[in-house]
Amino acid sequence: MSFDFTGRVAVVTGAGGGLGRCHALALAARGCAVVVNDLGGDVRGEGGSDSAAQAVVREITDNGGKALAHGGNVTSFEDMQDMVDKTVAEFGRLDILVNNAGILRDKTFAKMDLADFRTVVDVHLMGSVNATKAALPVMQEQEYGRIIVTTSSSGMYGNFGQSNYGAAKAALSGFMNSMKLETAKFGIRVNALLPVAATRMTESIIPEEMLSLLKPELVSPAVVFMASDEAPTGEIISAGAGTFSRSVVVETNSVYLGEEPTPEMIRENWDKISDISTAKPLGSGSEHTQKVLAAVFEGRKK
Repeated sequence: MSFDFTGRVAVVTGAGGGLGRCHALALAARGCAVVVNDLGGDVRGEGGSDSAAQAVVREITDNGGKALAHGGNVTSFEDMQDMVDKTVAEFGRLDILVNNAGILRDKTFAKMDLADFRTVVDVHLMGSVNATKAALPVMQEQEYGRIIVTTSSSGMYGNFGQSNYGAAKAALSGFMNSMKLETAKFGIRVNALLPVAATRMTESIIPEEMLSLLKPELVSPAVVFMASDEAPTGEIISAGAGTFSRSVVVETNSVYLGEEPTPEMIRENWDKISDISTAKPLGSGSEHTQKVLAAVFEGRKK
């Protein structure tokens, strides 16, 4: 059975172009009313215009869908609250929030101005926090919601010249991990998208011959899945060029080294400590603590 979003309402930030536009169109094509948020700035987050958001709204409405443009800045909680208020006033509810807005200010950390570091973190991390904070009370009242944040391979694995971007994207995975626990009782599911796509943000770092393979619309099926009634929670889904995978943080078995461990003991046992064949994912911080204590109790028996 096909996913049907008739009656559902989504907000997509940064939806005036690139991935956000594709996400908005994909949701609208399945019957979802969509609020297209976009400040209309450049890739560095400078400038502003509502023309991009309005153009996406026209694409949706020309195809018989429902859409509303909003030009709020994700770094302003007041703008995000206004966006949510207008969404509810127009459509009566808010079911799906896709935190997609982002900018780039690439430079090696040694040469980077700290203002550029803060600005990138503010847009990616705090932008998602602001939009989520505004949307959450509505979703809690409904006892239903789908929240999607956008992480990155830079945050998961690192990229040269992107310490600011990578830090913000890694922080979003941590934000998602706590939010999945706090919102579960309200019927809200929270996941992260790890996209690989050719957009204006990536065209300068992806080789020309690969750009044609990395169409942004090939990422959006993952967003539709995470926005659906059947969505998982607490997952990072990588999507790009028609491929999909689950990205997982794993930890090896805890190795108990006694009540008086030394750095030398870590060195001597490093092969066992770092044995990736024993690695598994953990669902929460408390599960991690339980894992450590279980290793202690088991080690003391020997």
